Amino acid sequence: MIRGLFLGLAMVGLSGCTDEFIQDTTRQTAKGVITPIVAAKFPGRNAPAYSDCIIDNATTNEIFSLAGDAISGVDAETVSLVVKISTRPDTVKCFVRVETGLSI
Repeated sequence: MIRGLFLGLAMVGLSGCTDEFIQDTTRQTAKGVITPIVAAKFPGRNAPAYSDCIIDNATTNEIFSLAGDAISGVDAETVSLVVKISTRPDTVKCFVRVETGLSI
């Protein structure tokens, strides 16, 4: 199933679309996977903004993996990856900026 996602992305790339479009699409797909996890793990927080922090601090491979989970389904590994990215220092700093509006 993940292969299908990559094939689809490759076809979009071959059709003359830009790399930026593919990146944006992949990030949006990953955000659709991340946001419900964030809402469950961080109740009462701004889940979409936290999701942006997580995506901004994920590697390219992690983003593709999370986007692939939109097709293959969310499992314990997906949740573990989101939590792992959430604990990175730059992700935590981003969460603080979301909550306080301060630049740290």
